[in-house]
Amino acid sequence: MEQEIWKELPEDLHEAVIARLPIATLFRLRIVCRKWNSLLTSNSFSRHFSEVQLMNPWFYTIVHDGFYSFGKVNGGAMYDPSLKKWHHLSIPALHSKIFLSVASAGGLVCLLDINNRHFYICNPLIKAVKELPPRSARIRSRVAVGMVLTDNATNRSYKVVWLGCNGDHEIYDSVQNSWSRRGSLPQSIKLPLSLNFRSQTVCIGSTIYFIRANPDGILTYDVSTGIWKQFIIPLPLHITDHTIAECGGKVMLVGLLSKNAVTCVCIWELQKMTLLWKEVDRMPNVSCLEYYGKHVKMTCMGNQGMLMLSLRSLRSNRFITYDLFKKKWEKVPDCTLPINGRKQWIACGTAFYPFPTALP
Repeated sequence: MEQEIWKELPEDLHEAVIARLPIATLFRLRIVCRKWNSLLTSNSFSRHFSEVQLMNPWFYTIVHDGFYSFGKVNGGAMYDPSLKKWHHLSIPALHSKIFLSVASAGGLVCLLDINNRHFYICNPLIKAVKELPPRSARIRSRVAVGMVLTDNATNRSYKVVWLGCNGDHEIYDSVQNSWSRRGSLPQSIKLPLSLNFRSQTVCIGSTIYFIRANPDGILTYDVSTGIWKQFIIPLPLHITDHTIAECGGKVMLVGLLSKNAVTCVCIWELQKMTLLWKEVDRMPNVSCLEYYGKHVKMTCMGNQGMLMLSLRSLRSNRFITYDLFKKKWEKVPDCTLPINGRKQWIACGTAFYPFPTALP
């Protein structure tokens, strides 16, 4: 396009075009000039970006140099499944801290330090971080955490909910910038809760889903009404390392199915009428045969329509992605440092949508 024609392009149309570029291209354009670099803080550009159809989520992961260095070396890496590419990043505000990614909503990720004391909300894409105020309840044990957007993915309105095994819980409101307690667990819910900390929570609408055991089932909390509910749902037989996920407003279950020395990753969908799990897909047989007779452990690192699964056996640690919409399995390339090619170990992670305009 000739310069004279491009120069006359209306500003509003100009921003609408840029908002539809791939994320990687958008960030390369920021170095062209100050005006393009300031787009991310523009209200009009945020509006245009929010109108773009949601792309596939990315994965934000906590990485370190090796199995024995966790707790000593702390960093982050983002994986773009559409391009099968890793992006390495360093967030200065978190450089000296050791934390876990525990939840996400839209373009924001919720982090919790390993002492279960301090919460952080960040947009890893633009390296923006906010430390949440201290909780009123002093809980040192592990907690399950959920996060909800109360409007859309480009504004600052969100809520964070934590739940402890003794039933204690609090809700953080980003508008009020404070923690509060709303609603109580019904007396029918048996305490202490046997929460599944291997599974991240699922958010559908204004409701957060927590998975529990003894009895097996799901706890839900509606942030708009403050109402807790419990659903007793028996697990499929022979399942291990299970976690819940979400796909198109449906609650899904992901787990290892082990029987007769054969181990396979299976996907189930929760049937609303019967409150039973129905198998809807499983890993291809060729991939399952790789783990024949082996002791396998699985960790699920995403739950928003796209999963990243870590499959660990004695001498291997393989990562695969699974698209819940397309029912497509793909291998993930190794996460290596661009400078020296050293392989990074992935400790934990979560799925998030790459919104450069989302602020914590």
